Amino acid sequence: MKSTDLTISAWGNSHGIRLSRELMQSLGITPDTPLQATVLAKGRLELRAVQQRPSLQDKLAAFDPQTHGGEWQADAPQGAEFGA
Repeated sequence: MKSTDLTISAWGNSHGIRLSRELMQSLGITPDTPLQATVLAKGRLELRAVQQRPSLQDKLAAFDPQTHGGEWQADAPQGAEFGA
């Protein structure tokens, strides 16, 4: 486990912790990564990256017609359309 010493600093009316680039890279996070903070016990804080729902662009990039069966479109009347 990678470990480093950090200091809490004033940041406006709040406080913040600065993470080094090396620590962020080892965690696999970027400056825009949402984090969840959990107090485990007095003096222990856990930070976890929050899994975000994939965007439409992510879903389309992952779509493989061979795997997912391609596009399906009715070529003849179906259900209530039949005989209308």
